[in-house]
Amino acid sequence: MAGLISIAVLQADPTVSPWATVLAGGAFGAWYAWGRATIRVLEAPITTPRGAWWPAGAWITGLALLWVVLLVTSTAALWIAFPMMLLQMHVLGPHRGVLAVSATTLLAVGTGLLERAGTDASIGFVLGPVVGAAVAVAVVLGFEALARESEERQRTVEELTEVREHLAAAERDAAVAGERERLAREIHDTLAQGFSAIELLLRAADAGIGVDDTRARGYLDQARRTALDNLGEARRFVRALAPADLDGATLVAALERVARRAQDTAASDGTPEALVVRVQTAGPRRALPIALEAALVRVAQSALANVVQHAGARNAAVTLAFLDDEVILDVVDDGRGFDPDRQPDRSHPGGFGLVAMSSRAHELGGTLAVETAPGDGTAVAVRLPTSDPSGSGRTAPFTADDLQEAR
Repeated sequence: MAGLISIAVLQADPTVSPWATVLAGGAFGAWYAWGRATIRVLEAPITTPRGAWWPAGAWITGLALLWVVLLVTSTAALWIAFPMMLLQMHVLGPHRGVLAVSATTLLAVGTGLLERAGTDASIGFVLGPVVGAAVAVAVVLGFEALARESEERQRTVEELTEVREHLAAAERDAAVAGERERLAREIHDTLAQGFSAIELLLRAADAGIGVDDTRARGYLDQARRTALDNLGEARRFVRALAPADLDGATLVAALERVARRAQDTAASDGTPEALVVRVQTAGPRRALPIALEAALVRVAQSALANVVQHAGARNAAVTLAFLDDEVILDVVDDGRGFDPDRQPDRSHPGGFGLVAMSSRAHELGGTLAVETAPGDGTAVAVRLPTSDPSGSGRTAPFTADDLQEAR
């Protein structure tokens, strides 16, 4: 812009005082420099509203007026028209900028026609400003369209990045929640049940001290063995290993161990035959995936722990049925039962057993069914697929004959 102003000053009209031309050119240059230092419109996002009267509109208007004054003193100032058109489009935007460019074009064409009226050069003074205006409008609009598309893409990338971060956070939360649920199940079915058994044994031993020391020592030995078993379970739990009852044993043998341990714990109330637990199978036995065997053992532990602690039963039956494409574990007792429609007491500790068993079953694509009534015993059945882990089946309801068989 400084070069074009210098040309306009050097080629001033001889009929006009050169000092007037210098003064007009200097004023135009100073006003232009002030606007470039004050207005940062070219640095703002392309979608920012433009064309406000102050300071952008005042700057462009002042430049136009000073340019007209410079035109009066030097026709060479017509060369400034094209960069002014580009500046007007950038500063005022696609709407007000087009109006300003049109006004500048009319001024340039009018000045040219007055300067070269009646000559062949007059056509060039018409076409030059018109073509320059068209180019200025097209170039600026094209550039702004590209800049606008680039900004849209950048916003899209930022939104996708934000969505990806939200999804990653949601996945982390889901993983944390799933791991917490798994830990709760494992602790409930292992350590919590073991601690409950130790508490019962120690209570029985305390009652027998000074009355029947032999039996009290037996209870203390049994509590010590249970504590050691719990310690082993804790170590295996940390290492994410299968239940200790499955070490070197079949699934049926592991269930028999769980049944014997439940009988021993129930006997700590002073009645050695307080609970009899029978383990039986149906169908041809076969090895199952370790995940299924571990889940069945844990379900049996939890169900029998409920029988010992809450049912007051004399008999319980654990039945393992091997079918073609699924396995079913039933735990039936002749205890006091409960009302399945009653809401659990949240203020009372416990109550997680059935939730944990159901979660285990669903995690392996199976189902859990519970049938009970006050005074009529309880039947718990878990059905797990062995051929299609994603499938699930409907557990057949229990009948009174099942409860009678358990008795």
